[in-house]
Amino acid sequence: MYEVDARGLSCPEPVMLTHEALKNHGGEPVKVLVTEPHSRDNVEKFAKSHGKKVSITETGDGFELVIE
Repeated sequence: MYEVDARGLSCPEPVMLTHEALKNHGGEPVKVLVTEPHSRDNVEKFAKSHGKKVSITETGDGFELVIE
């Protein structure tokens, strides 16, 4: 699983990093770590708009999105 650590970054950076990861590692699940709820929502919307399944877990310091 490829991991994108976008904690502490403001949008659109988490979405841009997610896009790059899906483009380069699209054949495997991608885990995205974010701290802000709006970043979580934006990454989720982006992934779903590209036909991906997203599962979200709240962590102690933010959110973990697994995109498949």
